[in-house]
Amino acid sequence: MPTTYSQPQRYARSADLFEKACKVIPGGVNSTARAVWSGWDPHPLYVESGKGSHVTDVDGNTYIDYLLGLGPMILGHRPEAITKAVVSAIETHGTVFAMPMEAETTLANKIIAAIPSVERVRLCNTGTEAVIYALRLARTFTGRQKVIRFEGMYHGFSDGVYWSKHPSLDKAGPEHAPVPVPQGPGMPKGVEQNLIILPWNDLDALRAAFEREGDQIAGVLTEPVMANTGCILPRPGYLEGMRELCDKYGSVLVFDEVITGFRISIAGAQGKLGLKPDLSIFAKGLGGGFPVAALGGRADIMDLVSRGVVSMAGTYSANVIAVAAANASMDTLATPGMYEGLYARCDQLMEGLREIFAKTNLPAHVVGMGPILQVWFSNKPIHNYRDAARYCDHDMFRRWWEGCLNRGVLFHPGAYENLFVSFAHTEADIEATLAVAREVVKEI
Repeated sequence: MPTTYSQPQRYARSADLFEKACKVIPGGVNSTARAVWSGWDPHPLYVESGKGSHVTDVDGNTYIDYLLGLGPMILGHRPEAITKAVVSAIETHGTVFAMPMEAETTLANKIIAAIPSVERVRLCNTGTEAVIYALRLARTFTGRQKVIRFEGMYHGFSDGVYWSKHPSLDKAGPEHAPVPVPQGPGMPKGVEQNLIILPWNDLDALRAAFEREGDQIAGVLTEPVMANTGCILPRPGYLEGMRELCDKYGSVLVFDEVITGFRISIAGAQGKLGLKPDLSIFAKGLGGGFPVAALGGRADIMDLVSRGVVSMAGTYSANVIAVAAANASMDTLATPGMYEGLYARCDQLMEGLREIFAKTNLPAHVVGMGPILQVWFSNKPIHNYRDAARYCDHDMFRRWWEGCLNRGVLFHPGAYENLFVSFAHTEADIEATLAVAREVVKEI
């Protein structure tokens, strides 16, 4: 791995701030995704401000931003409607009351109207919380314990699911029957007995698991588009087959749309793909940059909360700021023509990148769905985590990333992350990005 940037003088103040931070903050940062070992080697960049599709770092470098806070800034940085709604709500009402307000019902109706599979919805603070509650509901509803989850996906950091995110292949077990691998030490022993780990995009492996243990499987937890090992699209018929198996065996199908929700479409990836899970989790695209999450789904399952059988608690859940931001965000996203314009710019970017790489001998694949995409430097197509672990060229990705960074285009340095496009990105932004890409590809 690199130990310095190729142009360290561009990032000198960030380096200094990181050195100071390491003396008081473990690892110098407050999330693993910002850490040196997640690709920000030798140090992360420190941001000064962001507006629309651009951010400026403390060294004065301005970037076209495809990191977008790892996804929440779907409307760009400091979107005016969201900012005004939040400031007004604070000045008019307050911040936290631990009592309900009418705006919560207004927001719930907007979410239900947008997502065909959602009949009832409850607000949370984070995607991690919503996943915990979704699995509690699935286990209570079915009276079963086991949950299927897939290698390469991330569903938050709770002990019950923080397994087999990006495991070492020498510890992960057989190809079609993986074993649970903890994300790190400190996990309580025995939790993994409630997990069935499977490769994604392998309907035969999923079917075999149901045939073997179907009467014990409470639910299947999946992203509809894998977005935590780069961007990996579902094979034709895979999610439909998953839906059929859950119906056949009476298991709850849970879609983790923390990343894809309200981004792929206002109805999420499920709406774009024409699928109806039993429970759905939303977060990053919902709040226009403010922390808020939601768990929604079938009325008969969510009724376990209505009757007090399953507790969903949270002092900050549905706080004034989160609800105001989400209401304003949902109103903005419902504007006619919003997604059509976004997809046109996303197509411009992806097709432009494909054309650039096609003119070289670089083994690169541009994979995406609308405003989520990644460039895979690989000799073979990537269909699941093990494909990525075996074939992805991380050194080439680093050269690609740093070449773009030095020319004013920002995205995450990890090949297992994504590029996100926001509604704030313009055709001019895309054209400038493609011009940078041509230079970088020529260089590498």
